[in-house]
Amino acid sequence: MRTVGVEEELLLVDAESGRPRSVAARTLQYAGEAAKPAEPINGSAGAAERTAASGDAPGGSLEHELQQQQIETDTIPHTDMIALGDGVRAWRDRAITAARRAGARVIASGTSPLPVGAAIVGKPRYLKMVEHFGLTTTEQLTGACHVHVSIESDEEGVGVLDRIRGWLSVLLALSANSPFWQGEDTKYASFRSQAMVRWPTAGPTEAFGTAERYHELVSSMIASGAILDEGMVYFDARLSHHYPTVEIRVADVCPDAADTVLVAALCRGLVDTAAAAWSAGEEPLPLSVSMLRLMSWQAGRFGIEGDLIDPRTLKPRAAREVVADLVDHVRVALRENGDEALVDAQIEQIFTRGNGAMRQRAMLEKTGQLSDVVADLATATAGLDG
Repeated sequence: MRTVGVEEELLLVDAESGRPRSVAARTLQYAGEAAKPAEPINGSAGAAERTAASGDAPGGSLEHELQQQQIETDTIPHTDMIALGDGVRAWRDRAITAARRAGARVIASGTSPLPVGAAIVGKPRYLKMVEHFGLTTTEQLTGACHVHVSIESDEEGVGVLDRIRGWLSVLLALSANSPFWQGEDTKYASFRSQAMVRWPTAGPTEAFGTAERYHELVSSMIASGAILDEGMVYFDARLSHHYPTVEIRVADVCPDAADTVLVAALCRGLVDTAAAAWSAGEEPLPLSVSMLRLMSWQAGRFGIEGDLIDPRTLKPRAAREVVADLVDHVRVALRENGDEALVDAQIEQIFTRGNGAMRQRAMLEKTGQLSDVVADLATATAGLDG
């Protein structure tokens, strides 16, 4: 069974006003003084799961991100989704406890609801990014959920990348959680997805065909001088340059950790399904990058409240129907991994109570205060809203 790890980019906000606070360094200092949280492992886990738990695998950390108002959590790899959810919550709890000592709260939101200014972490690489990309760098305060799914080889990984392209916009719609930017309603469910496309490498990709072609493109991008290094290859999904994984980067960070687990389970289902299709010699859907960009835009604009573009017909259809098609597309893999019931139940939850963007807007409509939106996000991120 493939292992799955999750990285979450979380915002640090003032405990009273809700505005982002530049306390990442202090938060990480306090986190370092505490014992590293144990990520509980489900009793039915196999050898790979036990290896991950023993510390012989990557992951399990709190780290700096680009801005001083955010930090990133990183779970160890898991095969069991219940254990993965426990790991996500354990690292959130560690971040929340440390941030509290620094006078801040932690929220899982794709963008800050309240206005924020630049506060770049003073690492040489980040300072080079400011010099090279200007406002694109200084305004980049966003929160994503990156899912790493293990692969057997780069060839299999590229076979997967070529075959999951059409479904990534559906993951964005489900996870959309960034309706506000600089204190204003953007009318988008995920404005993070709009902020990201300002980077020269961000967004969907063409089909590569082979690992050789993938690596040739990445090498050419770096050699062009337009980007600084391989870490700046911001494709919606890519081969990780650190781990033997496919890294799916399209989702907003979710307030509810259960939604994070849903995204992770769907990502593994997509990788399993695509790898099987690649192995069987099945061709990927013939989707142009231009059409994929339209699909991503539609998902970022409307989330699950409007139509999505069907990856098979390229026609608009109700979001619930396209989501159902995604689940059916990966159902065999979900069943084999033991994730089918979890995914079905959580999909129903999202369509009953809404995704993160719908939650944020509902709170603003209720109170009229973006500070209340932030407070509600902090409650949800901590898992204290029942």
